[in-house]
Amino acid sequence: MHLSYSVPTPLEYFASLVQSDTEFPLLEAAISLAQDEYPDLDVQQVLGEVDQLLARLKRRVPADAVPLQKLRAVNQFFFRDLSFRGNVNNYYDPDNSYVSVVLRTRCAIPISLAVLWLELAQGLGLAARGVGFPGHFMLKVSLPKGQVVIDPLDGQSLSREQLAERLDPFRRRSGLVDEFEVPLGLYLQATPPRDIVARMLRNLKEIHRTQADWQRLVAVQDRLIVLLPQAWAEYRDRGLAHAELSHSSLAVADLETYLTNVEEGLDIDVIAAKAAQLRRARSG
Repeated sequence: MHLSYSVPTPLEYFASLVQSDTEFPLLEAAISLAQDEYPDLDVQQVLGEVDQLLARLKRRVPADAVPLQKLRAVNQFFFRDLSFRGNVNNYYDPDNSYVSVVLRTRCAIPISLAVLWLELAQGLGLAARGVGFPGHFMLKVSLPKGQVVIDPLDGQSLSREQLAERLDPFRRRSGLVDEFEVPLGLYLQATPPRDIVARMLRNLKEIHRTQADWQRLVAVQDRLIVLLPQAWAEYRDRGLAHAELSHSSLAVADLETYLTNVEEGLDIDVIAAKAAQLRRARSG
């Protein structure tokens, strides 16, 4: 009997990973984002590399280590021994978002470093989570005597005053000052893995949009829509990218999905006009 099987496309593979929130494989989903750019990437091999790092780390930590010792061990290993750090010279390089590249360069943006750091910390049994802090992704670890918030660029723990200071420009820009001020704790809630991957994709989206790289932008939008099927604005943005590529039918379908599901967007009239223009061009 001849058995035939088809290898899933990168998007189908990604879709299979992100179906459920209960068993969401954050590291694997994050690694797989690079498959659009690097089609030959072996995701399992990259997972194996991270497993080897965790095994090295575990050998250094005594079995009876308390959480604070474990936290110090993770930071020493990750930031000092392996020299993971922020890519301050080339912050907007898409490679900063690709875990497989970051493992090689040891250089990235906060969220990619955080995904790797979390895998090691959780592998040691620490209660560590990602935090979608405005403008700069953070980490937090629950210890017996309280919670520590850590900057994934250098492993420094941040005081409430330092966090409030970092938040200040965001609060001012958003008008969240004085009577509108939101307590700091609200900004320090754990970010679910699905939202971490969405933030990684939106970083890539911003880079591609700034560079008017519509083909790459469409690939990112495909993933965002698989990840967040009811994020209607992502359909709109994919439709606009398709329009730039002269994919009129695909553009119209996406823009109509947006218009059907969003009753009161500020841009409803603009998008409706764009869809009408594309339909006319198609029939003309």
